[in-house]
Amino acid sequence: MNVTETKNKEIPYKTILLYLLVALAFAASLIFVNNNYSFYDRPIAEVLKTEITDSSEVIDQYDNKDQLSTQKIIAAIKNGDNKGQVIHLTNEFSSSKAYDQEFQAGQKIFVSIDENNGKQTDLTGTIKDLKRDTYLLIAAWIFAIIVLAVGRKQGFFSLISLVVNAVILSYALDLYLDQPDRNLIVICSIAVILFTIISLLLANGFNEKTYAAIIATLFGTFLSLFISYLVIWLTSEEGLRYEELQFITRPYQMVFMAGLFLGSLGAVMDVAITMSSSIFGLYEKNNNIAVKALKKSGMEIGKDIMGTMTNILFFAYISGSLPMLILYLKNHSPLGYTLSMNLSLELARALAGGIGIVITIPIGLFITIFFINRKRAKL
Repeated sequence: MNVTETKNKEIPYKTILLYLLVALAFAASLIFVNNNYSFYDRPIAEVLKTEITDSSEVIDQYDNKDQLSTQKIIAAIKNGDNKGQVIHLTNEFSSSKAYDQEFQAGQKIFVSIDENNGKQTDLTGTIKDLKRDTYLLIAAWIFAIIVLAVGRKQGFFSLISLVVNAVILSYALDLYLDQPDRNLIVICSIAVILFTIISLLLANGFNEKTYAAIIATLFGTFLSLFISYLVIWLTSEEGLRYEELQFITRPYQMVFMAGLFLGSLGAVMDVAITMSSSIFGLYEKNNNIAVKALKKSGMEIGKDIMGTMTNILFFAYISGSLPMLILYLKNHSPLGYTLSMNLSLELARALAGGIGIVITIPIGLFITIFFINRKRAKL
């Protein structure tokens, strides 16, 4: 092996530095979340010892069996005025773990501390929730590392756009929650425009391909919302069950439409950039390719992605209702009632997204060809 081949196989200095920075950031963030107790107002306790003191089997009227257990927990308070003190807790959990869970030594939990009446020295209290930020951080880092490893520079900008979009969504919801008289659809419309522009520009750069995808995404998303609203209005919302939204103390029809609006955006954006990238790729390989050939190839590409994208939407929405479907069917609810109660809104969202996907294919095709013709005219 000669010297040139050896140098080519050496890892660049910048790459090594990047790996070190990522490793240091991961270690620093992990240390932080494992010692960030002072940043929480609620008391946090670390489980030191657990013991199951009672266990019994229960059977309901439908012959569903479950095991109920009582767990005694000794934990140490990690923040607040009682920091360092031991607290005694009782936890009841079932083997199904539908609404509860068994705790293990080493886990951190949020607790409420009972007032001391002066007769007892040991603290007692109630378990409120599990402290999950460590697990969420690890999952987030796994996701980020995979995106960076596969996407490199584009992956980095994709992560930035994801963070920016999350901030925009949080701010948009705050605007609505602060003043409920504001129109949530208008707020989401502005957010959708920002989401589209920021995501596509960061991921694909400033070029005609990106501009075509942005315009196609906005046209497809807003047209999808209009068609969905028109269908819902003409059918007088027949078949839609809003029971899952009845506790939000806001106009649930508007909240549903806003969710439907945002839900279709991701799929429409994916279709738009796929159409734009594919057609521009054909043009860049052959600058003299006929418009008719571009239209034919674009429609073939659109047909190929249409089926997969609509299936992705269907399974993504339906998967969220799977636990409730099992719960209803397990308790012998009629199949029709079970499906109407749990899938009416999910199917409506999937259909709205599907409409957006289908109409974005021709929209994206003709907008991309328009930009290609403009580029040809400048040559």
